[in-house]
Amino acid sequence: MSAARLYAPFKRTADVVTAAGILVILSPLLLLASLAIKFTSRGTLLFTQDRAGRGGRRFRVLKFRTMRGGRQPDPQELVPLDHPEITPVGRVLRRTKIDELPQLLNVLVGDMSVVGPRPTLGEQVEQYDDFERRRLEVRPGCTGLAQVNGNTALPWPERIKWDVFYVDRCSPWLDAWILLKTVAVIIAGEGRFVRRLDDSRAPGPTDDEDRPH
Repeated sequence: MSAARLYAPFKRTADVVTAAGILVILSPLLLLASLAIKFTSRGTLLFTQDRAGRGGRRFRVLKFRTMRGGRQPDPQELVPLDHPEITPVGRVLRRTKIDELPQLLNVLVGDMSVVGPRPTLGEQVEQYDDFERRRLEVRPGCTGLAQVNGNTALPWPERIKWDVFYVDRCSPWLDAWILLKTVAVIIAGEGRFVRRLDDSRAPGPTDDEDRPH
Protein backbone atom coordinates (compact mmCIF):
# COMPACT_ATOMS: atom_id res chain seq x y z
CA MET A 1 0.00 0.00 0.00
CA SER A 2 1.35 3.44 -0.97
CA ALA A 3 2.22 6.10 1.61
CA ALA A 4 -0.57 8.28 0.20
CA ARG A 5 -3.18 5.56 0.90
CA LEU A 6 -1.82 4.97 4.40
CA TYR A 7 -2.06 8.69 5.15
CA ALA A 8 -5.62 9.10 3.84
CA PRO A 9 -7.48 7.92 7.01
CA PHE A 10 -5.49 10.33 9.19
CA LYS A 11 -5.58 13.33 6.87
CA ARG A 12 -9.14 14.29 7.82
CA THR A 13 -8.22 14.46 11.52
CA ALA A 14 -5.15 16.53 10.68
CA ASP A 15 -7.33 18.86 8.58
CA VAL A 16 -9.81 19.50 11.41
CA VAL A 17 -7.09 20.10 14.00
CA THR A 18 -5.10 22.38 11.67
CA ALA A 19 -8.10 24.38 10.43
CA ALA A 20 -9.49 24.88 13.93
CA GLY A 21 -6.09 25.93 15.23
CA ILE A 22 -5.52 28.45 12.44
CA LEU A 23 -9.02 29.92 12.91
CA VAL A 24 -8.40 30.41 16.64
CA ILE A 25 -4.93 31.90 16.17
CA LEU A 26 -6.00 34.21 13.35
CA SER A 27 -9.41 35.16 14.79
CA PRO A 28 -8.29 38.78 15.46
CA LEU A 29 -7.15 39.06 11.84
CA LEU A 30 -10.44 37.60 10.59
CA LEU A 31 -12.38 40.11 12.69
CA LEU A 32 -10.25 42.99 11.40
CA ALA A 33 -10.73 41.88 7.80
CA SER A 34 -14.49 41.57 8.33
CA LEU A 35 -14.74 45.08 9.78
CA ALA A 36 -12.59 46.54 7.00
CA ILE A 37 -14.85 45.02 4.33
CA LYS A 38 -18.10 46.14 5.96
CA PHE A 39 -16.95 49.70 6.69
CA THR A 40 -15.33 50.43 3.31
CA SER A 41 -17.80 49.03 0.76
CA ARG A 42 -21.42 47.99 0.44
CA GLY A 43 -22.33 44.38 -0.02
CA THR A 44 -22.08 41.01 1.64
CA LEU A 45 -19.14 40.05 3.83
CA LEU A 46 -18.54 36.77 2.05
CA PHE A 47 -18.39 35.79 -1.61
CA THR A 48 -19.69 32.29 -2.36
CA GLN A 49 -19.45 30.21 -5.49
CA ASP A 50 -20.29 26.62 -6.45
CA ARG A 51 -17.20 24.50 -6.98
CA ALA A 52 -16.47 20.83 -7.64
CA GLY A 53 -14.94 18.84 -4.81
CA ARG A 54 -13.84 15.26 -4.29
CA GLY A 55 -15.36 13.01 -6.93
CA GLY A 56 -16.86 16.07 -8.62
CA ARG A 57 -19.39 16.66 -5.82
CA ARG A 58 -20.60 20.27 -5.80
CA PHE A 59 -20.22 22.49 -2.75
CA ARG A 60 -20.24 26.21 -2.00
CA VAL A 61 -16.77 27.67 -1.46
CA LEU A 62 -16.37 30.66 0.89
CA LYS A 63 -14.16 33.73 0.45
CA PHE A 64 -14.07 37.23 1.84
CA ARG A 65 -15.63 39.58 -0.72
CA THR A 66 -12.91 41.59 -2.45
CA MET A 67 -14.88 43.29 -5.24
CA ARG A 68 -17.55 45.96 -5.15
CA GLY A 69 -20.96 44.87 -3.87
CA GLY A 70 -23.65 43.96 -6.37
CA ARG A 71 -21.20 42.92 -9.06
CA GLN A 72 -22.31 39.89 -11.07
CA PRO A 73 -19.22 37.69 -11.38
CA ASP A 74 -18.32 36.00 -14.64
CA PRO A 75 -17.13 32.47 -13.75
CA GLN A 76 -14.86 32.42 -16.79
CA GLU A 77 -13.24 35.78 -16.08
CA LEU A 78 -9.67 36.01 -14.86
CA VAL A 79 -9.44 38.79 -12.29
CA PRO A 80 -5.94 40.28 -11.96
CA LEU A 81 -4.94 42.13 -8.81
CA ASP A 82 -5.24 45.50 -10.61
CA HIS A 83 -8.82 44.85 -11.78
CA PRO A 84 -10.73 48.17 -11.42
CA GLU A 85 -13.62 46.56 -9.54
CA ILE A 86 -11.47 45.17 -6.75
CA THR A 87 -11.79 47.39 -3.69
CA PRO A 88 -8.68 48.83 -1.99
CA VAL A 89 -9.26 46.54 0.98
CA GLY A 90 -9.92 43.65 -1.37
CA ARG A 91 -6.59 44.21 -3.09
CA VAL A 92 -4.78 43.78 0.22
CA LEU A 93 -6.82 40.71 1.10
CA ARG A 94 -6.04 39.09 -2.25
CA ARG A 95 -2.32 39.88 -2.13
CA THR A 96 -1.98 38.39 1.36
CA LYS A 97 -4.40 35.49 0.67
CA ILE A 98 -6.50 36.56 3.66
CA ASP A 99 -9.55 36.42 1.39
CA GLU A 100 -9.14 32.61 1.28
CA LEU A 101 -9.22 32.11 5.07
CA PRO A 102 -13.03 31.53 5.28
CA GLN A 103 -12.38 28.31 3.37
CA LEU A 104 -11.12 26.89 6.67
CA LEU A 105 -14.84 26.62 7.48
CA ASN A 106 -15.20 24.52 4.32
CA VAL A 107 -12.45 22.32 5.76
CA LEU A 108 -14.24 21.90 9.10
CA VAL A 109 -17.47 20.72 7.45
CA GLY A 110 -15.59 18.29 5.21
CA ASP A 111 -15.89 19.93 1.80
CA MET A 112 -12.21 20.76 1.58
CA SER A 113 -8.80 19.86 2.96
CA VAL A 114 -6.14 22.28 4.17
CA VAL A 115 -3.80 21.02 1.43
CA GLY A 116 -4.87 19.66 -1.95
CA PRO A 117 -5.71 20.70 -5.52
CA ARG A 118 -7.67 23.94 -5.68
CA PRO A 119 -11.43 23.44 -6.29
CA THR A 120 -12.52 24.39 -9.79
CA LEU A 121 -15.83 25.18 -11.47
CA GLY A 122 -18.20 22.37 -12.36
CA GLU A 123 -18.16 23.49 -15.98
CA GLN A 124 -14.41 22.88 -16.08
CA VAL A 125 -14.73 19.45 -14.49
CA GLU A 126 -17.22 18.40 -17.17
CA GLN A 127 -14.44 18.94 -19.75
CA TYR A 128 -11.74 17.01 -17.86
CA ASP A 129 -10.02 14.10 -19.55
CA ASP A 130 -9.06 10.98 -17.55
CA PHE A 131 -5.74 12.39 -16.39
CA GLU A 132 -7.25 15.68 -15.26
CA ARG A 133 -10.00 13.88 -13.34
CA ARG A 134 -7.37 12.33 -11.11
CA ARG A 135 -7.15 15.62 -9.21
CA LEU A 136 -10.68 14.86 -7.97
CA GLU A 137 -9.49 11.75 -6.09
CA VAL A 138 -8.80 13.83 -2.98
CA ARG A 139 -10.58 16.73 -1.29
CA PRO A 140 -9.68 20.11 -2.80
CA GLY A 141 -7.38 22.28 -0.70
CA CYS A 142 -6.93 25.83 0.53
CA THR A 143 -3.39 25.60 -0.82
CA GLY A 144 -1.50 23.04 -2.87
CA LEU A 145 1.59 22.15 -4.87
CA ALA A 146 0.48 24.15 -7.88
CA GLN A 147 -0.14 27.23 -5.72
CA VAL A 148 3.36 27.19 -4.18
CA ASN A 149 5.06 26.59 -7.52
CA GLY A 150 3.69 29.49 -9.53
CA ASN A 151 -0.10 29.19 -9.41
CA THR A 152 -1.67 31.31 -12.17
CA ALA A 153 1.78 32.05 -13.63
CA LEU A 154 1.77 28.41 -14.78
CA PRO A 155 -0.32 27.19 -17.73
CA TRP A 156 -3.32 25.06 -16.76
CA PRO A 157 -1.80 21.71 -17.94
CA GLU A 158 1.24 22.33 -15.75
CA ARG A 159 -0.92 23.02 -12.69
CA ILE A 160 -2.78 19.76 -13.37
CA LYS A 161 0.53 17.87 -13.35
CA TRP A 162 1.41 19.33 -9.96
CA ASP A 163 -2.02 18.38 -8.64
CA VAL A 164 -1.79 14.77 -9.78
CA PHE A 165 1.78 14.59 -8.49
CA TYR A 166 0.34 15.54 -5.10
CA VAL A 167 -2.47 12.98 -5.31
CA ASP A 168 0.10 10.22 -5.83
CA ARG A 169 2.49 11.38 -3.10
CA CYS A 170 0.49 13.14 -0.39
CA SER A 171 1.93 12.62 3.09
CA PRO A 172 2.05 14.56 6.37
CA TRP A 173 5.57 15.68 5.50
CA LEU A 174 4.57 16.97 2.08
CA ASP A 175 1.54 18.77 3.57
CA ALA A 176 3.73 20.42 6.21
CA TRP A 177 6.23 21.51 3.53
CA ILE A 178 3.45 22.98 1.36
CA LEU A 179 2.07 24.94 4.33
CA LEU A 180 5.51 26.36 5.16
CA LYS A 181 6.12 27.27 1.52
CA THR A 182 2.68 28.91 1.35
CA VAL A 183 3.83 31.35 4.03
CA ALA A 184 6.93 32.12 1.96
CA VAL A 185 4.81 32.67 -1.16
CA ILE A 186 2.52 35.07 0.72
CA ILE A 187 5.50 37.07 1.96
CA ALA A 188 7.58 37.13 -1.22
CA GLY A 189 4.91 36.80 -3.93
CA GLU A 190 4.03 33.97 -6.32
CA GLY A 191 6.34 35.27 -9.05
CA ARG A 192 9.43 34.25 -7.10
CA PHE A 193 8.42 30.58 -6.95
CA VAL A 194 7.43 29.68 -10.52
CA ARG A 195 8.58 26.14 -11.22
CA ARG A 196 7.48 23.60 -13.80
CA LEU A 197 7.27 19.94 -12.93
CA ASP A 198 10.00 18.19 -14.90
CA ASP A 199 8.34 16.09 -17.61
CA SER A 200 10.48 13.10 -16.67
CA ARG A 201 8.82 13.14 -13.22
CA ALA A 202 5.32 14.16 -14.29
CA PRO A 203 2.74 11.51 -13.33
CA GLY A 204 0.87 11.39 -16.61
CA PRO A 205 0.89 12.33 -20.30
CA THR A 206 3.30 15.06 -21.31
CA ASP A 207 2.17 15.85 -24.81
CA ASP A 208 -1.03 16.04 -26.79
CA GLU A 209 -0.46 12.73 -28.60
CA ASP A 210 -0.52 10.86 -25.26
CA ARG A 211 -3.64 12.55 -23.93
CA PRO A 212 -6.95 10.67 -24.13
CA HIS A 213 -9.68 12.25 -26.27
